[in-house]
Amino acid sequence: MGRATVFTGTMSEFPVNGPGDSPAALELTGLVKRFGTKVAVDNLQLRVRPGCLFGLVGPNGAGKTTTLSMATGLLRPDAGRAAILGHDVWQDPARAKALIGVLPDGMRLFDRLSGAELLRYVGLLRRVPERDIATRSTELLAALGLSDDANTLVVEYSAGMTKKIGLACALIHAPRLVILDEPFEAVDPVSGEHIRTILRGYVASGGTVVLSSHVMELVESLCDELAVVAQGRVLAAGTLDQVRAGSSLQQRFLDLVGYTAAGEGALAWLRSSSSSS
Repeated sequence: MGRATVFTGTMSEFPVNGPGDSPAALELTGLVKRFGTKVAVDNLQLRVRPGCLFGLVGPNGAGKTTTLSMATGLLRPDAGRAAILGHDVWQDPARAKALIGVLPDGMRLFDRLSGAELLRYVGLLRRVPERDIATRSTELLAALGLSDDANTLVVEYSAGMTKKIGLACALIHAPRLVILDEPFEAVDPVSGEHIRTILRGYVASGGTVVLSSHVMELVESLCDELAVVAQGRVLAAGTLDQVRAGSSLQQRFLDLVGYTAAGEGALAWLRSSSSSS
């Protein structure tokens, strides 16, 4: 089993599991999820190759979070299959989940632990050798700007700090695939750049990242490949250039989801109110 540099900058090397035989880091086949009469995910098909930074974009309510929850074993699909590097998430959950790091949107943490204690706890759950946990925790906290708050209870963290400690928990066991739901939400620009650097270094070392976002500029600047999702279906997928199809990603996205600008008369009462003061 080879070694790869997982992080860049101040992060040291620690092992990523060697390349598998599976052609897809993540493969979703015919996923369906209903909540009552609402179809949240509708026969969704998606394939993510190893070694890329993949974006999943769509409007609010498009089914992104539901899709990622099914892909990571957090939500059972009504139909379809999710596989991580060839391991079925629902038929072989222990093996599939061992290969991934996950940052769900709105994740609940054991927030009565300090940041350092939480990382140690997650590291032990993930069977990281105890001698490595302290080193990795120190490096992750430093890379994410949390060193000064390592001994602060997570319940006292801001929303952005909570997002960052959640990311550290997703990375501490050096997974093959990292799945991140809105990882930049509530994160300040400096911390956001630190996260970009970490993710780019991780992918350069052979890891795979799948992240969801509704911010087109972020995905366009960061991702190699992406899929546009709306109403629980994939509308377009491929490389950035393939999906943009000669347009900006923002415009292409608006075209795909069928955006129509409001007429001139819309909200006329609001404009007249502001001009009459």
